[in-house]
Amino acid sequence: MKIAVLGTGMVGNAIATKLTQSGHDVKMGSRTATNEKAVAWVATAGARASAGTYADAAAFGEIVFVCTAGTGTLEALQSAGAASLDGKIIVDVSNPLDLRKGMPPRLFVGNDDSLGEQVQRAFPNAKVVKALNTVNCNVMVDASRVPGDHDLLIAGNDSGAKAAVTELVRRDFGWKHVIDLGGIDGARNTEAHVLLWVRLWGVLGGPDFNLHIARAT
Repeated sequence: MKIAVLGTGMVGNAIATKLTQSGHDVKMGSRTATNEKAVAWVATAGARASAGTYADAAAFGEIVFVCTAGTGTLEALQSAGAASLDGKIIVDVSNPLDLRKGMPPRLFVGNDDSLGEQVQRAFPNAKVVKALNTVNCNVMVDASRVPGDHDLLIAGNDSGAKAAVTELVRRDFGWKHVIDLGGIDGARNTEAHVLLWVRLWGVLGGPDFNLHIARAT
């Protein structure tokens, strides 16, 4: 499968690398076609890796992963262009973190809206799935880093898109337990979870953890 990864940071690098290792052709997108981080990733990721602008990557990918900082998510997708996103699955991994007051972070959108919903409104012909934003990037692509049962939360309006993303994360990233929260408004909940996640990181002393929903039988 041809997959676009928008963003050159730790999250984009981790996801793009794992996808190429799983046999997908991946184009990493950034503001410029000569982005140093993207060029360096291509040099180490093998023959299935390539890089270009956001627009180049979006035109290339059958699925588009958005791995930018939340403050740059809409800008990156606007640079990609609506025509290249129409009808495609957008996997929104970003979180609306506001770091203007330092740590711990705040959210720049919440309660009655979410970044995931903003993406869906901005690109109504795309199929937005909020996923992978509740865990560290290394756990995103290798669920086995956390032993035992633990859960990945996803949300989106299109059931077929969610099924496709669920299949991908199970097959390529090792996720055994995926919980569908329903419509894209569920992104309000998963994005708010990052505040708890940051707190737990401090308490636990590291990022390799996740939560499990235990249900009565």
